[in-house]
Amino acid sequence: MGDAAPAGAPSGPWVDTHCHLELETCDSEVAAARGAGVAAFVAIGTDVAESRQAVAIAGRHSDVSAAVGVHPHEAAGGIDGLADLLGLTEVVAVGECGLDYHYDHSPRPDQRRVFAAQIGLAHETGLTLVVHSRSAWDDTFAILAGEGVPERTVLHCFTGGVPEAERALDIGAYLSFSGIVSFPKAREVHEAAARCPADRLLVETDAPLLAPVPLRGRPNRTANVPLVGAALAEVRDSTPQEVAAITTANACRAFGLERLTVG
Repeated sequence: MGDAAPAGAPSGPWVDTHCHLELETCDSEVAAARGAGVAAFVAIGTDVAESRQAVAIAGRHSDVSAAVGVHPHEAAGGIDGLADLLGLTEVVAVGECGLDYHYDHSPRPDQRRVFAAQIGLAHETGLTLVVHSRSAWDDTFAILAGEGVPERTVLHCFTGGVPEAERALDIGAYLSFSGIVSFPKAREVHEAAARCPADRLLVETDAPLLAPVPLRGRPNRTANVPLVGAALAEVRDSTPQEVAAITTANACRAFGLERLTVG
C-alpha cells in the first residue's frame, strides 16, 4: 500500500509520458496505475535490450506504447540494432537520448555522437524525439540546432529554469515535468512549469525514479502520475482536473497516440 497513490488522488485520465517498466512486474504496475486514473503510458528504453523490453511490454498492453533509444549513460555502446525496432507498430518515439554531463558515464564525444545519430533516426522515421539533458543545456541545444529539431520533440524530466524553458519553447519542444515539480526547493522548475504554455505541457513519473512528495525517497510507480499532476497544478495555480485534461491531450498529440483510446 505504501507506494500507491493515496485515496482521493485526482482521477484523471492521465498519460504517463515517461516510465521505465520491467517485463516481470509490468502487469501489476500497469493495473495499479489504471486504478489511479492513468489511461496511457510510454515505456522508455535506455539501451537496445531495454528498448526491446519496452516493445514487448507495449505488445502486451494496448494502452502502453514504447520509446526506443540509447541513454547518454549507455552511449559508449553505440546504437547497433536500434533501427531494427523503429518500424514496429508499438514504437512511438526515439529515446530517451541526449546528454548527461552530471554523471559522465559515457565519454562526452560518444554522448554527442549517439545523440546526433538518434535525432537523425527521428527525422528518418517521423517519430517523436525524447531528450534527456542534465548539466548540458548548451550542447543539447547546439546539437538539436545542428541536426534540425524533429517536429515533435519532448524534453523529458525538465529540470531547467525559465531561461532553459524559453530556449526549449522557442524550438517548438514540449516540456515534461516529473515528481521534481513537487519538491519544495525546486523553485526554478516551479517557475518554468508556471510559465510553460498550456499546449506544451506534459506530465511523467520517470518511475522507478523521482517519487513525488509525499512519497519522496521511495521507489516511484507510474500510479503516482496524479500526484505529479496535482503538484504541477499547484505551481500553475490551476486544478488537477484542468492539468489532466491539458496534458492528456498534449500527450496524444506529442506521441501520436491515435492507436490508444484515452479518456
